[in-house]
Amino acid sequence: MSQLIGACVIAQSGGPTAVINASACGVIETALKEASITAVYGADHGITGILNDLLYDMGKEDPAEIHLLMNTPSSELGSCRYKMADPEKDDRDYKRILEIFKKYNIRYFFYNGGNDSMDTCSKVSRYMESVGYECRVMGVPKTIDNDLFGTDHCPGYGSAAKYIATSVAEVSRDNRVYPTGSVCVMEIMGRHAGWLAASAALASVCGEGPDLLYLPERVFDKEQFLKDVKAVYEKKNSCLIAVSEGIQYADGSFVSEAKTSATDGFGHAQLGGLAAILSEMVKQELGCKVRGIELSLLQRAGAHLASQTDIDEAYQAGSEAVRHACAGITGKMVGFEREYIDGKYSCKYVLLPLDIVANTEKKVPAEWITEAGNGVTKEFIDYALPLIAGENSRPVENGLPRFANLKKVKAEA
Repeated sequence: MSQLIGACVIAQSGGPTAVINASACGVIETALKEASITAVYGADHGITGILNDLLYDMGKEDPAEIHLLMNTPSSELGSCRYKMADPEKDDRDYKRILEIFKKYNIRYFFYNGGNDSMDTCSKVSRYMESVGYECRVMGVPKTIDNDLFGTDHCPGYGSAAKYIATSVAEVSRDNRVYPTGSVCVMEIMGRHAGWLAASAALASVCGEGPDLLYLPERVFDKEQFLKDVKAVYEKKNSCLIAVSEGIQYADGSFVSEAKTSATDGFGHAQLGGLAAILSEMVKQELGCKVRGIELSLLQRAGAHLASQTDIDEAYQAGSEAVRHACAGITGKMVGFEREYIDGKYSCKYVLLPLDIVANTEKKVPAEWITEAGNGVTKEFIDYALPLIAGENSRPVENGLPRFANLKKVKAEA
C-alpha cells in the first residue's frame, strides 16, 4: 500500500486505568517520529472531542511531560461514554467526524479503550471506507476488566490485579489482628466477568489470599454463601471474602440490587454497595463483627502499584498501533499473545479484526473456577502471576508522585 501522508488523532474512552496513559504515550511518541504523520492531535474527552472540534496539538507539548504519561493514572486527554449509532442507520455523527478529519487532514485515528470503544472504532473504520476517505483506524486496547475478546490479556488488568492482590494481602493481616472473631467482605469491580475479583487469589502466593471468592461466572446462592462463611469462621475465628460486584442470583438479578435506571451511556448497570449488603447478611447469620470494604476507583487509579510489565506492554500496544497503521494496516486492534521463551513469560503483539473484538466479553474459563464455586484454581494463578511482575520506578517530588502536566494547546487547522 502506498504511503499515506496526513495527521493523526488519538482519543481515550471508557473507564480509566493506571496505564492507559502509557498507551497514549506510545502512540504520541511513536507518531511524532513518523515521517508520514504530519501532526499529532489528542481529542478532548474521546470521540466527543472530535465531534466538538476540540483537539490538542501534541507537537507543542514538552517531550518530558509527554513521557511522564508513562506513570500518570487516569485518562489524561479525558474520557467519555458516548454510544454511536450504526452508520447505516444514522450517519450524522460520522459526517461530522469526516468533516473534522478533512479540516485537519487526519488520516490516522487511534482509539484507546475497551469493548464499547472498539465498537466505535469499528464503526468509524467502516464508515470511512464506505465514503472513500482513506483513513487508517486502529484500536489500542485498555480495560482493567480483562474481558476483551481475542487477546490473552488487556493493558490495565495487570496493574489493577496487583493492586487488588496487595490490598487483599494487607487486609488479610488486619482481619486477624484481634482475638475476637472478624469477617471482612471486599467488593471488587467486575460486572459480568470476574477477572478482577479472581486476582484477589494471587495474594495466596504470599499466604494471605481470601478464604472465599465469588465471581459473576457462577450463580450466587445466598444459603450456600452463608454456609461457606460459617464453616470458615468456625474453623479460623475469621473469614476474608473477595467478591465481584456483578454476582447475580439464579434469576439474573444483581445481588447488589442495582436499579436498571442507573446506567452509563452504553446501558450498563452502575453497581456498588454489595459489600454492605453481604456484610449485613453475615452479621445477621453469625452475629459477629463484620466489615465491608469497597475498593471502588482505587483499583483503576493505583499507579503507585502499577505492574512494570503492564506499563511496558501498554506503551508497546500504542507504539505497535502507529507502526502498523503507517505500514498500511487499518480496521484492527493490537492484541497480546502469550509466549514462554526459555520458560519465561513473553508477550507477542498481534492484530485482531475490530469487528470481532467489539462488544464481545471474555469470561473467566469455567475450568479455572473451583467445583464449589468459591475460589479459583492454580491455572488462574499461573495465568495472572506474570502480568503483575515488575516494580515501576515512578518520578517523585516532595514524597509525592510527579504526574504529567500537559499544556493542551488547542489545535488549529
